[in-house]
This record gives sequence, structure tokens and C-alpha cells, in this order.
Amino acid sequence: MTLAEYLAGQQRRIDAALGHWVPSESTPPKSIHKAMRYSLFAGGKRIRPILCIAAAEAVSDSPDGIEPAACTLELIHTYSLIHDDLPALDNDDLRRGVPTCHKVFGDAMAILAGDALLTLAFQVLAQMECVPERKALLVAELAVAAGTVDGMIGGQVNDIEGEGKHPTAALLYAIHHAKTGALLKGSLRMGGIYAGCDDEQLRALSNYGEHVGLAFQIVDDVLDVEQPSETLGKTAGKDAQQKKITFPAVYGVERSREMAEEERIAAHLALRSFDERAERLRELADLIVQRKA
Repeated sequence: MTLAEYLAGQQRRIDAALGHWVPSESTPPKSIHKAMRYSLFAGGKRIRPILCIAAAEAVSDSPDGIEPAACTLELIHTYSLIHDDLPALDNDDLRRGVPTCHKVFGDAMAILAGDALLTLAFQVLAQMECVPERKALLVAELAVAAGTVDGMIGGQVNDIEGEGKHPTAALLYAIHHAKTGALLKGSLRMGGIYAGCDDEQLRALSNYGEHVGLAFQIVDDVLDVEQPSETLGKTAGKDAQQKKITFPAVYGVERSREMAEEERIAAHLALRSFDERAERLRELADLIVQRKA
């Protein structure tokens, strides 16, 4: 099976599970469920849940039933995008190639849609079938990855407070290690935990996640400079307009590309203790660095 076929199959698998867990548009109150599903099913690569599944596959031959845990990562990610696009934050009109949630449903409903997706993620984890000890670890892992201390929200705070400041390597790392990297690394750790990984495997997956998360953000920053909005599915050049601290702003585009490649190689090295079951993770690291959108 090619990587493209694998990705397409996993995306269908994840979307089916999301469709099961997220209330239908006809479920009262209809307005909030329409807003939730609008943003959730507007597109997206499903990178985080796919990384979760691939990590579990690297640990176990048959990590059955992982779909709910993987879905929670997309629920959290989509909630963060809805809130990120709000006028009070990045004030963006385009996401995943369509008008942002608040442009379609209004600010208030967009805020509530994000809140609802966040809340639903923990409901899904609580209700999924899983070894109780592992379930507790998964809940904690997701909460930390999405939280304020070295987590996604903490990174978003650093990003907001860093606007207009002199771009330094230290501030850049503080922002993106948490804002983007935490949830990506958490995706790998959750997959490993679900599959019953040992301590050494968890360390390796965490290490891989650190490098992949950094590579993802470097490439994201470069694409914001190089690609048009039509290709990105979001407003291009927004980082420069808002004086964001980005990798090109600190290192320049060419050095940023080199750094992404270094992180890709480091991600591969992190998996050296795994056998061929981790091949999808290696391919995903390559994809993350080589992508054009």
C-alpha cells in the first residue's frame, strides 16, 4: 500500500469515527452542531490522529479500537483553529479553504463551537473502551498537551504576547515547542500509550514527536511566505502582517528549509529501535517536510 493510499484510508477511518461521536446537524440545539461539524469536516489532513494511529501500529500489530482516542486529537486541533481565527486573536477569514467559523456563524457561536469540541474530546476519552489505567493516562496526556504549561494554550499565549517583539531563537522555541509541538508530540505518545508501549518506546516516540513537531512548524512558516492563499487554504502572509515570530523571521527562508531537513533526519534516528512497523512514521516525517500546503 502506498503512503497516499494509507493516508486516504486513515482519513476515511477517522472521519467515520468523528461522524459517530459528533452530534448530527439535526440534533438540538441545531445551530451549535452545525457550527461544530462545519469546521470539523471542512477538510484538513488529519495529521495528528494519523500520527496517533501510526504510533500505535509501531508498537502493536493490531491496535484495535484506537479510533476514538485518535479522534480526540482532531477535536482539540479543530477547536484551536476556530478560536485562533477569531477577531480577538488572529482575525482570519479563511481556514481549510472555506470561510472561518465565525464568518459563517458569528463570533459567539464560533466560541461555543470551539468550547464544545474541546469538551467533547474528553467525553470521548471517558466513554471509549480501553484498559482503565491506560484511559487515565490518555486523559492526562491530552490535557497536558492542550494546556498552559508547555502545552498548546501556553504556546498560543506566548505567540500573542510575542507579536511585534524582536524575533529571537529563544522566544521562537518557547512559542512553537508548545503551540504546535505539544499536540503533535502528544499524538505520538497517546498512540503508544493506547498500544501498551514500554518506557523505552514511549521515550523514542516522544523524541520523534519533538522533531516532527518542530519540522511541521518550520515548514508551516516557510509555506506562509512562499505559497498563495489558494494553495494553503488560509490567508498567506498573515505572519508577517501581524509581526509574528517565525522561523523565516529569525533564520531566513533558506536556513529554515535546512533546519526542517535536519529535524526530518533526527525524527528518523529517533525510531532506530523500532522495526518495519514504524515505517509509516518515517514516511510521515518525510511528508511533513516535503509538503507544499
